[in-house]
Amino acid sequence: MKKIKLIKPDDMHLHLRDAIYLKQTVPDAAKRFARAIIMPNLKPPVTSLSAVMAYKQRILAEVPEGTYFEPLMTLYLTEEMTPEIIREGRASGLVSAAKLYPAGVTTNAESGVKSIERMMPIFREMEACGLLLLVHGETSDPTIDIFDREKIFLEELSKLVAACPNLRIVLEHITTRDAVDFVISHPKNMAATITVHHLLLNRNDLLSGGVKPHYYCLPILKRQVHQQALITAAISGDPRFFLGTDSAPHAISQKECASGCAGIYSAHAAIELYAQVFEAHNALDKLENFASRYGAAFYGLPENKEIITLVKRPWRVPKHMIFGEASLVPLYADQEIGWSLATDLEE
Repeated sequence: MKKIKLIKPDDMHLHLRDAIYLKQTVPDAAKRFARAIIMPNLKPPVTSLSAVMAYKQRILAEVPEGTYFEPLMTLYLTEEMTPEIIREGRASGLVSAAKLYPAGVTTNAESGVKSIERMMPIFREMEACGLLLLVHGETSDPTIDIFDREKIFLEELSKLVAACPNLRIVLEHITTRDAVDFVISHPKNMAATITVHHLLLNRNDLLSGGVKPHYYCLPILKRQVHQQALITAAISGDPRFFLGTDSAPHAISQKECASGCAGIYSAHAAIELYAQVFEAHNALDKLENFASRYGAAFYGLPENKEIITLVKRPWRVPKHMIFGEASLVPLYADQEIGWSLATDLEE
């Protein structure tokens, strides 16, 4: 039986939602990850230090007994944000980063930023105090083709990089060869997260033979050539590319409707699916760095002490999972995954 031992990974991009939904999302994530960068796009968004503290406590309340899981909290940037909030957040030790959502680009991004130029005092303060900037890298211009919105946004991001050359930036959930090249061509203070669903899927999976609403995410799945560029980056050993699931749950009723929500839930099987991708490309030896070391190093965090074991034994993902008072369809629903957590086999 093939086994892999890994330093317990970190998920550098995770949506847990809130309230009753935490009862499903937190245990799923905590089983596989020691730490996670928690996205702040709640309703209302997490824009103050008091909101950060309250949300963190709600998350910690749902961590299973005997499990170590540290939520690393973020602020949601709005055009009303002040440099004082940035300084206070950084000084508190409670805020690991701040998140830039161009207004309206994704779930609960209505309060996001319309003008990057107006945010320059915030970005300069983040540069000065060393707070990381996390970027949803798509233009909010509705006239731009949805498959080109990441590529076009990179032009605007390059201006920010030039204006704040020492600002540490994570380009979240990259989906294109253009974004891979952008990260590679910039200094070491630029990095990117890569989701498992963008490694596993391309736009044929979303659209061929009928629209698959549970494969709809933002940034949207792209052509196979872009999928291959992401795989190449993930297995390259370049420390600027690391794991971030962007696991984002929605109830079935919010996906299977006339105007469905964007988001794919992968927290239930994320590290197992990453192992499947790396194995398929003869790169299992690169998985631990990608999943457990590179993200921690970029964030200035120590490596986790706990070890997890993956076992080469298949299991079938359930068709549905409980999500609050409703259900959701997880990634790889009713399909077989070749790797299992050893703790699941023991149970």
